[in-house]
Amino acid sequence: MTVGIIAIVCVLIVTFLRVPLGISLLVVSLAGIGFVMDFSVANMLLPMTISEAVLFYELAVVPMFILMGNVISRTGISKDLFVAANAFLGHVRGGLALSTMVACAGFSAVCGSSYATTATMSKVAYPSMRKYGYSESLATATIAAGGTLGILIPPSIILVIYGILTQTNIGDLFIAGVIPGALGLLMYMGCIYLISLKDPNAAPRGERSSWSTRLTSYARCCLKRP
Repeated sequence: MTVGIIAIVCVLIVTFLRVPLGISLLVVSLAGIGFVMDFSVANMLLPMTISEAVLFYELAVVPMFILMGNVISRTGISKDLFVAANAFLGHVRGGLALSTMVACAGFSAVCGSSYATTATMSKVAYPSMRKYGYSESLATATIAAGGTLGILIPPSIILVIYGILTQTNIGDLFIAGVIPGALGLLMYMGCIYLISLKDPNAAPRGERSSWSTRLTSYARCCLKRP
């Protein structure tokens, strides 16, 4: 128990010194094993653990999700997704924030990562919200909250890892995440709308887009390929 607490504290200290988290965990783990058992055991476990992790078939899906998120971000599909959502919701009070939330849900359904969703939407949606007078607190909170949908809306990297660790059917986990993900999206959107009604200056109303603009943006979002 004491060794575990010391290890956690050491990981936090090394991480706060701006050492990458993976290296921090590796160094502290090796030091802990060497201290408790023997450093020869730690040197023997290191290559075995790395080879097992690399050759673990089930985890091969994780880099594929990360690759898909990067492809969508670099090709501009994420921006098209935001533009299409804004064409339908931009005229509503808080429409840009609502569009950001919908775009976060759509991006999460492809990349499966909360971090990638938050990072991408901060580049795509945050400048637009600040440009049209949205408060900084609402803009940042919308992106941060929308990023959490990445762990719920399937496919999700977290659900894949959870299914592997618990020997649970990953398909069943994906199905179970649909309703909570949709419910979270609707509740976030309702919260944004209530905030915009309470403080209109924090979320100005945008211009209404024509149906031709809406359909064009939607078609561009659906038909664009990486």
